[in-house]
Amino acid sequence: MGVLANLPEKLRAETPPGHEDALARLVSLVASDLAECNRAIVARMDSSVPLIPQLAAHLVAAGGKRIRPLLTLVSARMCGYGGKRHVDLAACVEFIHTATLLHDDVVDESLLRRGLASANAIFGNKASVLVGDFLFARAFQLMVSDGSLKVLDILSRAAATIAEGEVMQLATQNDLSTNETQYLDVIRGKTAALFSAACEVGAVVAERPDAEAQALVAYGTHIGMAFQLVDDALDYAADQAVLGKTVGDDFREGKITLPVLVAYAAGTEEERVFWRRTIEDSEQTDADLDRAFGLIERYDAIGATLRRATVFAADAQRALRIFPPSAYREGLEAVADYTVSRLR
Repeated sequence: MGVLANLPEKLRAETPPGHEDALARLVSLVASDLAECNRAIVARMDSSVPLIPQLAAHLVAAGGKRIRPLLTLVSARMCGYGGKRHVDLAACVEFIHTATLLHDDVVDESLLRRGLASANAIFGNKASVLVGDFLFARAFQLMVSDGSLKVLDILSRAAATIAEGEVMQLATQNDLSTNETQYLDVIRGKTAALFSAACEVGAVVAERPDAEAQALVAYGTHIGMAFQLVDDALDYAADQAVLGKTVGDDFREGKITLPVLVAYAAGTEEERVFWRRTIEDSEQTDADLDRAFGLIERYDAIGATLRRATVFAADAQRALRIFPPSAYREGLEAVADYTVSRLR
């Protein structure tokens, strides 16, 4: 199964047949597991403190594709696991992810999440931070309940790495001297680490050899890198309804992402002055976002970002070759294609 290639410059073509169904097919492979995982998530979000289930209900209503817990469930089944430990661990992965989203929205002052008002916009920053802490605590309870020090090590390290990635992003914000390697280090920490851990625990619960666990580490890392690259491109290429958050948020916040780095490096000195004023000095007018879009398009910065994402997605598919052909492996390969197909 090959990764999407040669997407049009404008990135407005239809998703190739079948790719829009990649997640649905993955869900169908572990439908009963995912249903149990969702029940575990709802049950663990309960609390005698009313605000916690209220805010949790808002998060559940906002939806989400459950990609990370799906990776745990499918990885475990691909490795031949026949038990139930992976269900609670998938819920644990989702709690870590949701907690980081709550905290991120507060840090970024985001008003939208998945097309709906963000939790901090409705309940306030303090409640969002504290409920995020609650979800982290629930995640660690699930890790401890599993009883495996190996699992605890993998998931706790991922949680720490995510925090480090977010701090690195804060340190590079508004800094156009950031290079591509530093940018990739940021997304490897803040996004790819959890994808990687989600996949690795699937091999661990199945007690598979280290070579297979490391193959899933590589798969998860590469998928996470591709996913974040596409997310960063979507901030300059998507309709708001598709993106699920306000288009141009990264620009307004002065975040250093690959589309900006590409356009800045390729631009004229006058264009670089524009980027320094808007990104480094945070001096923006109402017309600046449209100009940023124009410069991103002029230098094919979205195309360049997509090409990097496509390489990571292909690397993810190659990492799975250690496993024998199966519907599970095919499903994970298809998710690599789906990851880059979101730019359309």
